[in-house]
Amino acid sequence: MLTYKKLLKKPKQLKTFTGLSVEEFDKLYEIIEKQYPEYEEKRLSRKDRINIIGQGRGFKLPLKDRLILLLMYYRLYTSYTLLEYIFNLDQSNVFRDIRHLEPLVKRCIPLPEKVHKRTKRISTIKELLEYYPEMKAFLDATEQEIPRPKNKKRRKTHYSGKKKKHTVKTQLLTNKKGLIIHKTKHVAGRVHDYELWKRTHPSIPPDVELEGDSGYQGIQKDFSELKTRIPVKKPNGKKLTKKQKKHNKQLSKERVVVEHAIGKVKKFGIIGQEFRNRQNSYDTKMSVVTGIVNFRTMLKEGMDVSSFVG
Repeated sequence: MLTYKKLLKKPKQLKTFTGLSVEEFDKLYEIIEKQYPEYEEKRLSRKDRINIIGQGRGFKLPLKDRLILLLMYYRLYTSYTLLEYIFNLDQSNVFRDIRHLEPLVKRCIPLPEKVHKRTKRISTIKELLEYYPEMKAFLDATEQEIPRPKNKKRRKTHYSGKKKKHTVKTQLLTNKKGLIIHKTKHVAGRVHDYELWKRTHPSIPPDVELEGDSGYQGIQKDFSELKTRIPVKKPNGKKLTKKQKKHNKQLSKERVVVEHAIGKVKKFGIIGQEFRNRQNSYDTKMSVVTGIVNFRTMLKEGMDVSSFVG
């Protein structure tokens, strides 16, 4: 049976299984442990619950091991059957542990939604530079494969010509340090990147420069109030000038930070592999993963992660 104590003896395995180092895991657990009593009391006191507090099934695993189970599921995206054997539980208990702990984890990490809400209240230059170092933000969209829809209409709307698969799409906005400041709700894979931006673009301070790839052609014209930079598109039958090539190359070097952030997100199998869960849970799963990536980024940059609890 896998436990925290066993993984503690092999720190590399803990990071492989959960995506967090020992120090990062301990910090996250410390925050969750403080919130757990209040969370459990509220969960057990809900109006639709028949049993009173103290009745009903308890959890077989301690909180720390349940957190490892949840993170392993997100990181490796393995089946409940395998987790059943690894943690010596029934599949129903595996599902129950994940379902009950997921909202608490979501409450205790810096989700992009929380970060974006914080940036909209920026009132000083110091705060502005903390969330937008070098006064820059980077924009990109990512797609994830889903099973072929049974519905004919959904097969058409979710088919991505770029990926040649049925996908869902999410757009991320990061800062220079790779902190994910904004995340959209998922849309069908057929939706163009720029169309997604027009539907759900985030609030960005006017002095912050927004950089995107060539998929955002038209943003400078339609959103002239923003400071935007995108690559110069090669005209039909013509070549780019040396100056334009230099501009594109420099922009590509700067934008790599958002590509790295997407790469960190996709290291979690639940986002990197074909999405097997119900699609109505996709935004929750993506929020948790981007929140964990933000948690690691903030710890690395010395930011206060505990201020985002709630």
